[in-house]
Amino acid sequence: MARIGSPAELEELRKGILATRDPSKRCITLCSGSACLACGCKEVAAALDEEIARRGLGGEVEVRRTGCHGFCERGPIIVIHPDETCYLQIKPEDVPEIVEKTVGGGGLVERLLYEDPATGEKIAHEAEIPFYRYQKRLVFGGNGSIDPKSIHDYLAQGGYSALAKALTGMTPEGVLEEVKAANLRGRGGGGFPAGTKWEGSRKAPGEPKYVIVNADEGDPGAYMDRSLLEGNPHCVLEGLAIGGYAVGAQEGYIYVRQEYPLAVENVHLAIRTAEEHGLLGKNILGSGFDFTVKVHQGAGAFVCGESTALMTALEGRVGEPRPKYIRSNIKGLWDRPSVLNNVETWANVPLIINGGAEKFTQLGTAGSKGTKIFSLVGKITNTGLVEVPMGMPLRDIIFKIGGGIPGGKKFKAVQTGGPSGGCIPEHLLDLPVGFDELAEAGSMMGSGGMIVMDEETCMVDVARYFTAFLTDESCGKCVPCREGLKQMLKVLTRITEGRGRDGDIELLQTLSETATEGALCALGKTGPNPFLSTLHYFRQEYEAHIRERRCPALACKELIAFYIDPEKCQACGSCRRKCPSEAITGAKNLIHIVDQEKCTKCGTCIEACPPRFAAVRKLSGEPVPPPVPEDQRTIERKSKREKEQS
Repeated sequence: MARIGSPAELEELRKGILATRDPSKRCITLCSGSACLACGCKEVAAALDEEIARRGLGGEVEVRRTGCHGFCERGPIIVIHPDETCYLQIKPEDVPEIVEKTVGGGGLVERLLYEDPATGEKIAHEAEIPFYRYQKRLVFGGNGSIDPKSIHDYLAQGGYSALAKALTGMTPEGVLEEVKAANLRGRGGGGFPAGTKWEGSRKAPGEPKYVIVNADEGDPGAYMDRSLLEGNPHCVLEGLAIGGYAVGAQEGYIYVRQEYPLAVENVHLAIRTAEEHGLLGKNILGSGFDFTVKVHQGAGAFVCGESTALMTALEGRVGEPRPKYIRSNIKGLWDRPSVLNNVETWANVPLIINGGAEKFTQLGTAGSKGTKIFSLVGKITNTGLVEVPMGMPLRDIIFKIGGGIPGGKKFKAVQTGGPSGGCIPEHLLDLPVGFDELAEAGSMMGSGGMIVMDEETCMVDVARYFTAFLTDESCGKCVPCREGLKQMLKVLTRITEGRGRDGDIELLQTLSETATEGALCALGKTGPNPFLSTLHYFRQEYEAHIRERRCPALACKELIAFYIDPEKCQACGSCRRKCPSEAITGAKNLIHIVDQEKCTKCGTCIEACPPRFAAVRKLSGEPVPPPVPEDQRTIERKSKREKEQS
C-alpha cells in the first residue's frame, strides 16, 4: 500500500473504496465483540460463510464481522443491511433459515426478531427496537457497521478526515480552541475539561510531550472502553493523533489491560495499517507532523487507572500513585508534560473537529456536552452498552432503553460512577445525567458504569461490596486508604452479619472523612462514596441492621431465615428435591419444613417453589415459627367430586 501523501490523496482513496461498494448489496454485520464471542458468534460466522458459499451467494452478499453492537443481553446479533433487519440470540442452526428467507427472499424469521415484552409486538428493524430507538450513537455507532480489522471500512465512513482537516487546515492552537469551545470533559473520571488539560501541556516547558490513552478499565461491569478499542480502534487513534498535534506531542501511548486480548490485537493491527497508509508515523499526510503510537499492556490493577499510577507503570515501575503537587499535564510521564484521557474522550475528538464545537454543544446540559456511553447492567431487563445525550433523565435510560426491572420487581437505586461512585434512589429518577448533576446527588459520572438495583438489594451490603473491592485494589501506599478502607470494610461486614454496634455509623463517617481528606489519590479519596451515598439515602437500613438485627431487603444471609408456610405448602416436593444441603424434610401429602440448622440460605427453595403456591418465605428480624407438629403435617386433599361440589 502506497502511503497517502496529502488530504487530496486521502479523499481519492476514500472515493475509490466507495466506488467498489454497492450500497444496495446485502451485507450481514455480525457482532463479534467479546460478549458475543463468548456466546458463540464465531460458530455463527462459520455457519454464515458455509451457507452463503453453499448457495453460491458469495458475490451477492457480504459478511462483515463488526465490534460490539451494545445489546449484549441478546447476543449474538446480526443486522442485515440495507434493510437493517435485526436478529437476536442467533445460533449456527438458525443460519440456513436466515439466508433462505431474509437474504435470499426478503422475508423474516419471526422467532428471531425482538419481541416487545410489554406488547408482544415483533420488531424487525434495529433502529426501532426500544433499546436502540432512544439512543444517540455518535461515538459508538461505528462499532456496529465497520470491521475493526479493516482500515478501509473506517475510511469509507469518513475516517481520518478530521485528522486531515486539523493538520492541513488548522493550527494547533485552533484545534485546542475548538476542543475548549466544545467543552469536552474527560469521560473517564471526574470530568475535567479536556481542552484546559491540553492547553496546560501545550504551554508547559519541557520536551518531549506525550499523549496517553487510558484503557485501564477496571470498574465492575464496565466495558465501554474495551468495546470501543475492540470495535473501532481507528477512531481512538485519530483522536489521539489530533491531540498530539494540538499539544505538541509526537509520541502517544495506549495503556490497555492485559485482560483485553481482542482490544490489544485490534489496536496493534490498526496502528500498523495506519502507519502503512501514512496516517501515523513520519510526515503524516505531507503535513510535516510526525506521530507514533505504542501499546503498553498493564497487569490489571484497578489503581493503574489513576493518572499518576498509570504513568508510573508506563515508566516500567510498580503502578502506584504519586502526590500531585504539580499536575501530570505539566509534569507527567518521565516528568514531561503529558495529557492523559480515556478511550471515549479521545474518540469524541474527531467528531468535534469534523462537526465543529457548535454542533457538538447542541447536545447536553449547561455543563456537560455531547453524549456519554454507559454500561447498563444489574437488575435491568436489557443489559448492554448505551450511548445517550448528556442530560437524559435516569428514568429514560433505565425504563425506556433498559426496559425496566425484570420480574415485576420495584426499582430501588442506581449506582453510577463505578466502585467509587454513589447510589441514587428512586425519588431522583428524573435527574438529568451530567457530570455536575450526578455530583450534586452524591455520585459521579466516572467512566460510565451504571448498575441498577431492585427492591431485593440491601444497600448496606452494596456499600460493603464496593468497599471490599476498593480495599483489595488499594495499592497500600498511603495509610488513609490502606488502613481506612480496611477498617470500614470490617465495620460494614459486621453490620451485614448482624453484629453491628451503636456508634458504628459515626465511626464509618469519621473514617470516611479521614480517607477523603488524607488519601493520596482518587481511589482512597472517593472510596467512601458508596457508604456515604447509601447512608444519605438509606440510613434506615443501617439502623435496622444495627438496632433490630434485621435486613429490610431480606438479602443479608446472616439476618434472614427461610420458612415454609404450612398453610400454603402443597407437598409438591420441588423445594426438597432441589435443596443442595438436604435441609428440607417432607413427603407426599406431608407439609415440608426447613431444618434451620442445616439451611445454608442459598435461596434454592424459594426459586423452586411454584409461583402458584409461593409457600417459601424469607424472614428477618422475627423468630422463625416452630415446625408444625408431626401429627398435623398431613395434607387432606379433596377428591375431584368434592372439589366440584364445594
